[in-house]
Amino acid sequence: MTHYGINSIGKYAQFFEPVILGFPSRERIGQTDFPGTIIGDNAILRSGTVIYCDVVIGDNFQTGHNVLIREKTKIGSDVAIGTSTVIEGFCSIGNGVRIQSMVFIPTHTQIRNGVFIGPNAILTNDRYPPSGKPELKGPVIEDSAVIGANSTILPGIRIGSGAAVAAGAVVTRDVPAGKMAIGAPARIRDLPEQMRRES
Repeated sequence: MTHYGINSIGKYAQFFEPVILGFPSRERIGQTDFPGTIIGDNAILRSGTVIYCDVVIGDNFQTGHNVLIREKTKIGSDVAIGTSTVIEGFCSIGNGVRIQSMVFIPTHTQIRNGVFIGPNAILTNDRYPPSGKPELKGPVIEDSAVIGANSTILPGIRIGSGAAVAAGAVVTRDVPAGKMAIGAPARIRDLPEQMRRES
């Protein structure tokens, strides 16, 4: 394992090389004793995982292969991140979150507890790319929401508690709690009874 900065790893961690912890952000390049990665107990990090500095992760964390997690991200306990997923910096992810393979999560995204994100989902944070104006603002995904495979969520969109986004949907407006977004652009519908989750 390759270390940058000062890292802290809990008990019973398993690493499958190559793994990089504490990779320096632009502001940390050239420094030595900067805060690296903090990971709780029982982690499983698979080969190709790169976690930047100033990242704090809870217990029972696991990654697939080739996962990238950028700086100043906070991740709770019991979280799984799928293969080839990218989490840009300054994000927050709650407890019990499942993120499948090839998901893109941009800077300044908030993901609450118990969220499920299907494979190849794309979250965005720049309404007028590549201007970054008026500001970069990622989506907010509330507790127990489900994001379907190949869906796209526009900047600043809020997905309510227990809501769902159908596979392939393009979400251009907020989805109320307990509702479903379907289509491109997405329309709001009642959530099927079979998809209701405890929040």
